[in-house]
Amino acid sequence: MFQKVELRLSGSGGQGVILAAIILADAAIEEGINAIQTQSYGPEARGGASKAEVIISKDEIKFPKVTDCDILLSLTQNSYDKYVASLSKDGILVVDESVNVNMDAPYRIYKLPILDTAQNKLGTHMVANIVSVGALYALIGEEVISKSVMINSISNRVPPVTVDKNISAFEEGIRLIRG
Repeated sequence: MFQKVELRLSGSGGQGVILAAIILADAAIEEGINAIQTQSYGPEARGGASKAEVIISKDEIKFPKVTDCDILLSLTQNSYDKYVASLSKDGILVVDESVNVNMDAPYRIYKLPILDTAQNKLGTHMVANIVSVGALYALIGEEVISKSVMINSISNRVPPVTVDKNISAFEEGIRLIRG
């Protein structure tokens, strides 16, 4: 039974990991669950490693930063190298297929074609963050946040002319996990 999940989303500045984290936190709050989202991008805003964190909990959240990372998303090698040590041993690692990872690590690893799916299946790299949201959603589970709430959160946060493309990206991310 779900109680709490701590997520760290990381990538290169400009890949939209902060928007992805905001969407996840918004959806959790809309679902009536406690959530907090923080971000770090400073000089990394365009090109360096950036991160955003989300804590989703049925209980009160007493500290706003991820302390025991349950799920780590890394879209780049640099972000993986920088943040992998923060992942708990029984955590889940989600990386783009371009990232070289230690496959003997103690956590579950999902090496997915996130960037390729965005560019080649959906026609733009700009939706890689929403492909990631779909993958993370599939791991967190529909019993935590309903799919309709997730779609509503995405629709409220992306430009109106891109809603359909972003919903398709979300669905593709779910498919990457569920097969």
